[in-house]
Amino acid sequence: MTHNIERLREFVATVSRLTQQAGTRGQDEAQLLGAATAPLQALVAHDDWLPAEMAQAHPDYYQQHLLYCDPLDRFSLVSFVWGPGHQTPVHDHTVWGLIGVLRGAEIDQRYRDEGGRMVPDGEPERLSAGQVAAVSPTLGDVHRVRNAYDDRVSISIHLYGGNIGRIRRHVFDVATGAVKPFVSGYANAFVPNLWAAPTA
Repeated sequence: MTHNIERLREFVATVSRLTQQAGTRGQDEAQLLGAATAPLQALVAHDDWLPAEMAQAHPDYYQQHLLYCDPLDRFSLVSFVWGPGHQTPVHDHTVWGLIGVLRGAEIDQRYRDEGGRMVPDGEPERLSAGQVAAVSPTLGDVHRVRNAYDDRVSISIHLYGGNIGRIRRHVFDVATGAVKPFVSGYANAFVPNLWAAPTA
């Protein structure tokens, strides 16, 4: 299958400009999230650009593949590949983020702190292909995500306000209230070549 890597390159260029403008103009997080939402929706509206290596499901757990990281760590872009039944623990991000579903669907359950324990905050939300949702410390940063399907792979594309694979974050045990720090890292050793020559 031929991949239209130019869509990914154009998205990275757009977000690079947005983060540069946000820093220059002193824009807040909400303005940057608002400005980046439409470009991410446009990216996940087309399922012809993600390299196959960044779309492979592991049989036992979900995987996070780095697609691009800004040299100044202002943002990173990753593909999350969810095998059937895969889900995250309850976790936070500590930075802003946008989540766009490329294939399949995922279920997002938000959590809130109630007396030192994380409890569900509202009903789970289903995100289907083409839809985008936001997370951030100010909007609500703690959630659990799972593949909506038990019989097929789902893929979501995540844009974060930092190098998410290197950021120290937290997992929450909803039963005990215990909090455990973690750094996610990335599943891949190499990133896509955004400057590959077009293929016929």
